[in-house]
Amino acid sequence: MLRSLLVVVAGLLPALVSPGAASAAPSRCGYPAVTTYGPASVTAAIVGAAVHEGRAYVVSRGPKPPVIAEIDLATRKVVRSATLPDGPADGEPEGGWAVAVSGGKVYVGTYPVPDLYSFDIATGEVAHLHSFGKVGGFVWSLAAAPDGTLYAGTSSDGRVWEYVPGTGAVRRYGVLAQGEHYVRAVAADDRYVYAGLLEKKLLVRVDRVSGEVTRLAEAGAAFGVVTLNGDRVVAAAGPELIDVRKDGTDLRRVTVETGLLDALTPAADGSVYAASRPDGAVHRYRTGDSALTRVAAPPSYGDETRLLHVTGENAVLSFAGSGGLWALDSGTGAAEFTDLIDAGMPAGAERTQSMVLVPGRAVYAGGHFALDIRDLRTGEQRRIRVPGEPKAMVRAGDKVYAAMYPTGEIVSVDVRTDEVRSLGYLGHDQKRPWDIEYDPRTGKLLVATSSLSASVPGALSVVDPRTGAKDVYAGVIPGQNLMSLALDEERGVVYLAGDVFGTSTPTASVAAFDLARRTVLWQADPMPGHRTFQDVKLHKGLLYASFKRESGAWMAMDPETRQVVRQGTISGYGELTTHRGRLFASVFRGGGNAYELDAGRGATLLATGLGDEWHTNPQLHFEPGSWNAWAIVGRDLARVRLDPRCPPLTLPAGTS
Repeated sequence: MLRSLLVVVAGLLPALVSPGAASAAPSRCGYPAVTTYGPASVTAAIVGAAVHEGRAYVVSRGPKPPVIAEIDLATRKVVRSATLPDGPADGEPEGGWAVAVSGGKVYVGTYPVPDLYSFDIATGEVAHLHSFGKVGGFVWSLAAAPDGTLYAGTSSDGRVWEYVPGTGAVRRYGVLAQGEHYVRAVAADDRYVYAGLLEKKLLVRVDRVSGEVTRLAEAGAAFGVVTLNGDRVVAAAGPELIDVRKDGTDLRRVTVETGLLDALTPAADGSVYAASRPDGAVHRYRTGDSALTRVAAPPSYGDETRLLHVTGENAVLSFAGSGGLWALDSGTGAAEFTDLIDAGMPAGAERTQSMVLVPGRAVYAGGHFALDIRDLRTGEQRRIRVPGEPKAMVRAGDKVYAAMYPTGEIVSVDVRTDEVRSLGYLGHDQKRPWDIEYDPRTGKLLVATSSLSASVPGALSVVDPRTGAKDVYAGVIPGQNLMSLALDEERGVVYLAGDVFGTSTPTASVAAFDLARRTVLWQADPMPGHRTFQDVKLHKGLLYASFKRESGAWMAMDPETRQVVRQGTISGYGELTTHRGRLFASVFRGGGNAYELDAGRGATLLATGLGDEWHTNPQLHFEPGSWNAWAIVGRDLARVRLDPRCPPLTLPAGTS
């Protein structure tokens, strides 16, 4: 059983929106057409963190603009905070993975614009310093060399950058490995920068003066963490800890028993502390050890560890990605957890991951390690912790089932008590769930997933929610990840939609899978050159699809003949839903639009101006017996009238 933390959030008064697009419409098309209820998902989740002279500096993820907060480690309270202003480049920062301290300033590297900021510890002043690339890039890591020079690892260029604080001089180093796009981790000493690469799974050394690149080690997984421990480099690549001398000799490897390692820090006695996930355990390692020694399991199950910091003998601090600080006595295993919202971290609206409606009872919005729940009976909003990001949710009976990233865990939430329970992990490297449905005929959950590795295909998983038993069909569409599924209850068939982006295969496939015989009936490529299905839905005997990378393409296909009977283009991609005998789509781009799709009539615009603020895919959840749908407008939870008989809604700027 997972410990469920309940946080009551003050009820939010609805804001009424009355756009003027349908002033001449019949009375059923009157106003208010849209009611908003404040942020759908609230968070104090963090990415980057650093410790300096008894204070910690953490940077939020999700809310715009990002917040940098200073925490007094003696009191575990936030004593100061500031926001990172939007820089001159296109796009806005939404967080900072990379944090380093140098010369009395805290430096932050941001995403999805790869920019560099400074926070002056003495004055609290924040400054934008440099842009390393265009929107869509990340500064994944920052390290300060002994002389104060900063080194950044970035994507999607896959480079190491140098920034000299005293002069503002910037240098971009050469290619570290041909075809690499992600420098995930960096560390630096007086002569070299040490970089961990994601795609090529390499640990390399870069001469700070000449730029010469030396390979130190390769691994079976991406390098995510690099630190220095005396004359050695210690790095984490998936479940493996790699320990090597700085000259590349005396390479040693040990592996954590389960999960992967996501944080490392050296201690004064020469040992190294490591954190693993999803179990949240802390381990100790010393050069020459043949295995990691588990010392504790802190109270942040399933969480990502952003920082480990040794404060004294047996005393370890850590920051959890969900927005928590825990203090650990590694001698006794005792740990104390502090939620950063309780500590005074400014919370903000984040992009919603997923949503589900329990009619007449509540709307559930999935965020980062949390579900925000709006009670439809009282208007109150509350927040419960869950172990990850709910990428997809479905309701069956008195349970909401969520498929979690980055672990591939399936959890249930009791709609009466908020109790969170684990049904276990899908395994088979299936850690990125995209779709989940409930099959009432068999009482099973159906989950479509992608793997985190380009070499491992996606899977269809059939999960028994009563026992947690799982049948995982990896590679059900050979060589492709899965993005979506659609259930034909009457025939006992589930239609699966693929993704070939990043592979040499030119076209994504759709396949029919017989749930009784557990076999693929057929596979087809209905739209040549279309690489990624976003969503599929069965409607009136036709299989409709939205495509992700092909400028808003959609289609309707006859699954009997495998022939496309209608195709068209709308403003973007998103999820499909059926309601009252009609099919709807809510999509990104064009300001955030909603459509009705019909194989005979094509696409009809129902609303525009919903915004492009979903984290995964825009969704609509209709109330039974009405044309009102729960959705996201901007980053606010909203109830939107989408009556196909009414003129299209145009939501004005600033609705949310």
